[in-house]
Amino acid sequence: MENAKNNAKSYVDKARPVHTFAVCAYKDSPYLEACIRSLKEQQVKTDVICCTSTPSPYIEKITGKYEIPLYVRDGGSNIREDWLFAYNRAEGELVTIAHQDDVYRSDYTKELLKAYQKYPDMTVFVSDYMTLKVTEKGTKTECFNTVWLVKKILRLPLRFKFLSGVRPVKRSSVIFGNALCCPACTYQKKMTGEEMFGSKYEFALDWDNLYELAGRSGRFICVEKPLIAYRVHEGATTKACIEDNRRTRDEMAMFEKMWPSWMVKVLMHFYVKAYDEYE
Repeated sequence: MENAKNNAKSYVDKARPVHTFAVCAYKDSPYLEACIRSLKEQQVKTDVICCTSTPSPYIEKITGKYEIPLYVRDGGSNIREDWLFAYNRAEGELVTIAHQDDVYRSDYTKELLKAYQKYPDMTVFVSDYMTLKVTEKGTKTECFNTVWLVKKILRLPLRFKFLSGVRPVKRSSVIFGNALCCPACTYQKKMTGEEMFGSKYEFALDWDNLYELAGRSGRFICVEKPLIAYRVHEGATTKACIEDNRRTRDEMAMFEKMWPSWMVKVLMHFYVKAYDEYE
């Protein structure tokens, strides 16, 4: 533990940013500006960059307005490659892959750095979240729904911080489904390394990545405050993955890695019902 504290202090002493929000921009999302604005309005100022594989005047205009660097990846759009590109472009020791549709509370970075100072061996930081549902009648904020409640229950073991570095405790948050909201996660590069998101899955790559990280040394630190608003809308990637069955295939494959076939059928029965949250 002492070595981890020394490493954290030596990093903070450097000129490089401690934390970076790396926004992944895809095409011309009408929610991109709200996301970036929420990052620029953090109570504790932090580094913000934007990365894309679909450059456009629209993205250039918004990043120029908020004076943040824009990095363009050559090649076709791919969630895994786009996330890895953003992760590697981020200079901070702590990296949050920000999704363009979501909004972060102004104290996200404050809570993150507080946790990092107290637990310098933290591999993953994650918070609770709210849901923004976009409908024809407008946007509705949901602080409670069935999926949210189940995920909150699955995260209960992580509340015991003295056990947050124990493999079975970390794995307990991902073996019955992914209880960690992907855009609410921040990764410490010194603990996670340069190669991330090596999963073969298209939809469940964040879940697979967290399952793999849970098997390594380091803590999963969870703050049960809704520090992010997760937006659900017709154009979201999650919605598209449900409609073309990518989500079902990936989630079944993940459960097959962890459970016998009879248990996979039980879990998938309830998991598919959760898709209704995106209707």
